[in-house]
Amino acid sequence: MTIQKFEDLIVWQKSQNLAVKIYSNFSASKDYGFRDQITRASVSISNNIAEGFERGSNADFKRFLYFSLGSNSEVRSMLYLSDKLNYLDKAIAQDLINETNEVSKMLYAFMKSMK
Repeated sequence: MTIQKFEDLIVWQKSQNLAVKIYSNFSASKDYGFRDQITRASVSISNNIAEGFERGSNADFKRFLYFSLGSNSEVRSMLYLSDKLNYLDKAIAQDLINETNEVSKMLYAFMKSMK
């Protein structure tokens, strides 16, 4: 299958799904600063993939994949914190952490394939 648009990328699809889960799990949070930070970072993952794809060069795309990776790591870090603050059930937090780890692996593999 030839990738013709960023919507074809499985890593973009997974990161979109992750953002939806982050939004739904933190929508009722009264810690507005925390909620704003984790939701913005989660959206940034797929947005950077999309923006990089549209840049037209592998060098630019790879740079934006690194930005995406950074946002994904920020989300994962905040999920660990949300667990410590008891903002989420431990099982839900761990499932989301596992999803961020999966997205990281996909991003690393994708960047490696671009050499």
